[in-house]
Amino acid sequence: MITHLRGKLVEKNPTYVIVECNGIGYHAHISLNTFSSLPDEEAIFLYTYLSIKEDSHTLFGFANKIEREIFKLLISVSGVGPSIARTMLSSMTTQEIQQAIASGDVPTIQSVKGIGAKTAQRVIIDLKDKIIKTYGIDEVSVTQNNTNKEEALSALDVLGFNAKQSERIVDRILKENNEISVEDLIKQALKNL
Repeated sequence: MITHLRGKLVEKNPTYVIVECNGIGYHAHISLNTFSSLPDEEAIFLYTYLSIKEDSHTLFGFANKIEREIFKLLISVSGVGPSIARTMLSSMTTQEIQQAIASGDVPTIQSVKGIGAKTAQRVIIDLKDKIIKTYGIDEVSVTQNNTNKEEALSALDVLGFNAKQSERIVDRILKENNEISVEDLIKQALKNL
C-alpha cells in the first residue's frame, strides 16, 4: 500500500497531480480542497490511498490525514465509490461533512452530485456513530446548532431574504461561534445581509 508521496510536483490540475518520486511519476486524483491547499512549489507531500479493482489501480492524494480518513469512511458505505467520495470532498470541507453526518443533515449530503436520498441516508446511518466517536463531536451541540440554524433561516425567509445567501451567512456565523443564541444569530445575519 502506498501511504504517502514526497517528491517533485510535475503537474498540478484541479482533479489530479503528478508527483515525481525518485524518477517515477505518480498520478494521484485529488479533491478541490487538496488542490487549493497544495503549494505551487516543486517539493510536496501528499497522503495517499490506493484503490484496487479488477481492472484498475487508482491512487488518490490528500492534503492531510483527516481528509484521507473521511474518504476511507465514505467509501466504506455501500453505494459510495471513490469518485463520489472525492466529489463530496471537493464540494464540502471535512468539517462540513462531519457536521452533516453527525447532525443527520440529509439535504446537505444529498446536494453532492451523484448522491441520492437513499445513499445520503445510508451515509448517515453507517457513519454517524463513527464520526461522533472518532472526532469527538458533541451530538447535543450539533442538534442545538441545527435547531438554531433552522429557526434563524425561517425568520430570515419571513423577512424576505434570499434563502441561499442567508444559509451561507448563518453557516459562517455558526462556524465562528457555535454557542450563539437564535436571537444573536439572526441579528448577526441581518448585519451581513
